[in-house]
Amino acid sequence: MNCLPRPIALCIAALCAVLLGGCGSQPPKPALARAAVLPDFSGAWEVDYSQSENVREAYDTLIRALQRQAERQSRNMSQGGGTLAVTGAGANSGASIYALARMAEIVTEPQLLDITQTENRLNVKREGSFALDCEFFDGKWRTRESALGTETCGWDGHQVLFYLGLPDGLSIYHRFTLGPEGERIKVATTLRSSQVSWPFTLDRVYRRYDPAASGIRCKQTLSKGRVCTTEQLP
Repeated sequence: MNCLPRPIALCIAALCAVLLGGCGSQPPKPALARAAVLPDFSGAWEVDYSQSENVREAYDTLIRALQRQAERQSRNMSQGGGTLAVTGAGANSGASIYALARMAEIVTEPQLLDITQTENRLNVKREGSFALDCEFFDGKWRTRESALGTETCGWDGHQVLFYLGLPDGLSIYHRFTLGPEGERIKVATTLRSSQVSWPFTLDRVYRRYDPAASGIRCKQTLSKGRVCTTEQLP
């Protein structure tokens, strides 16, 4: 993974300040088996919002999951079934939950992907964000330490998984799945933090597109909903 553009790095640093704490999340376990014939992710891709999850709806889903979790714990306490699970100081505070959702919005914001793939390498250039890069040999997972944190990537069957463990305790997972016809890519992104006892997951679907074409560009935001602009050819 390459370094973050400065504006994104500053924003992530500010959000991470809200999500401080030892996460305890571990890198993904090695795949059971690498697919015999690897799918080809290469090409130019643009996000398809009609098939993708809405960040605001995902945020509301997280809130409901936390409410159900709190209700179960409250019932267990009233029945003498145990103690309330606490994941860290300030866990599940409104600020921590919103910061996690906002971080998910930032890391899933890229509308365009430019993917190149060879026998032993896959590189995902993401518009306005850091690239995801993975080298793989003999089906083995690759782990390295970088300025961003601990990076692990590799094939999980027919899927490609990227993991990033940040020094401040936040972990990010990107799972790439190619559709049956090779015209869609689903990117499932999951963020975990010790300050929120439930992960935030957001699925984006990308479709092949012609980079030379112009049209309407839209994005989903946590605060403003869907925002669209008209893109002009240079």
